[in-house]
Amino acid sequence: MPELPRPARVAVVGAGYFGRFHLDAWHRMADAALVALCERDRGRADAMRAEYGDFSVFEDARAMVEAVRPDIVDIATPPDSHLPLIRALAPHAGHIVCQKPFCGGLEGAREAVAVAEEHGCRLAVHETMRHQPWYREAKRLLNAGAVGTPYQIAFRLRPGDGQGPDAYRDRQPYFREMPRFLLHETGIHWIDTFRYLMGEVSEARALLRRLNLAIAGEDAALVILGFESGAAGLLDANRLSDHAAANRRLTMGEMTVDGSGGTLRLDGDGRLWLRAFGRNDEVEQTYGWEDRHFGGDCVYLTNRAILDAWRRGEEPETGAARYLRNLEIVEALYSDA
Repeated sequence: MPELPRPARVAVVGAGYFGRFHLDAWHRMADAALVALCERDRGRADAMRAEYGDFSVFEDARAMVEAVRPDIVDIATPPDSHLPLIRALAPHAGHIVCQKPFCGGLEGAREAVAVAEEHGCRLAVHETMRHQPWYREAKRLLNAGAVGTPYQIAFRLRPGDGQGPDAYRDRQPYFREMPRFLLHETGIHWIDTFRYLMGEVSEARALLRRLNLAIAGEDAALVILGFESGAAGLLDANRLSDHAAANRRLTMGEMTVDGSGGTLRLDGDGRLWLRAFGRNDEVEQTYGWEDRHFGGDCVYLTNRAILDAWRRGEEPETGAARYLRNLEIVEALYSDA
């Protein structure tokens, strides 16, 4: 695979709710240049050009790639479009970033990985949560022994955006029609993050519920994970309840990691607190991050990490072949439920 030039020429497919964050991220990188956007809504495409540069606009992704020959294609579209796009673009693109839920499930994701390998295309999944700054700092603290030997990790997902007959309609309306929703679309973020923080999963159990009958899929879950280290994980998730935060979509909930030496806690404002074993006082663990766009600027941080890994000739943390393990765990959880 040839080395990526500086700047790497980037083409984006999709300019919806999350696609806008992708465009912004590439626009801000000195070693990347936006050269094209595939977007069928011309008004939306023109608005993106006005904000992020005078790139070419196309309605067909393959025609775009054949015309501009980008170094990287970033797919920021709903999951049912991922596999057809990867099939069409992998023969013509050396590097592809793809949003999640990756290809709509495990079977499609496996095919996408095989297609990319067949054509020598590097393929990465745009998995943002592990790149949020509070999880990077939590990982640093855990590696430094802040809680001693970790016993358990727990996350309470409480964004509070799933109530009522119009839930999700204004931002990501396709959520409403997903037959598999909470684990497939949202919970997988924390399955990946738990693996990042705690190591590989060895067992998985789940109780799933649908609280809002206006949508098709489950919107509440209790997930129990066992890790190869002997530690345990709990994802206590529902999208109808909320949590205390200035912006309830910043962290989307609260985390604790308990260990032999204390407890690390993430609150809804992105702050990390450490309480030593045997003490009652928590000490804030200050660190630097920017409250910009979605989730502590994690779209930019994810794209930055993927591009940096490719420049080093390495597979990104969220390389597609690696990411299949998250989808295998999701399938195991649905089977268990």
